[in-house]
Amino acid sequence: MKFSYCLHENENPALDYLSELLATGKHIVLLTGDLGAGKTTFVQHFLNRYFDEPVAVDSPTFSIVNSYDSGGTEVHHFDLYRLESPEEIEDIGFTEYIESGDLCFVEWPEKIAEFLPTEHVVSLSISVSSSECRDYHFS
Repeated sequence: MKFSYCLHENENPALDYLSELLATGKHIVLLTGDLGAGKTTFVQHFLNRYFDEPVAVDSPTFSIVNSYDSGGTEVHHFDLYRLESPEEIEDIGFTEYIESGDLCFVEWPEKIAEFLPTEHVVSLSISVSSSECRDYHFS
């Protein structure tokens, strides 16, 4: 499924579509796209739309994982860009996070492909179509 969104538009249909996919039991969202494509921004928009309270979402580039809690809903946001080897992911307890059933967003998942489950997964590729517009492709 493909969607486009530009900053001047009020609604991003990709947010609603992701909600529908998560309602089916999926809880791991793999985010791909070039640097600056808007992966962290998408996570921020999603969490601020669906959490009861506003959430300040920061890029986990240096921390590797940031966790958020809103009314008992746990969300973990990973940025694996700085990983030098796939084995490093176990040092942060990645398997425990994804097996918890909590919502997990994973940026740069291709770095740990062998550690990723095949079920409960949504893949979202984000690409820049112009300075103010993004294309979203779910698979």
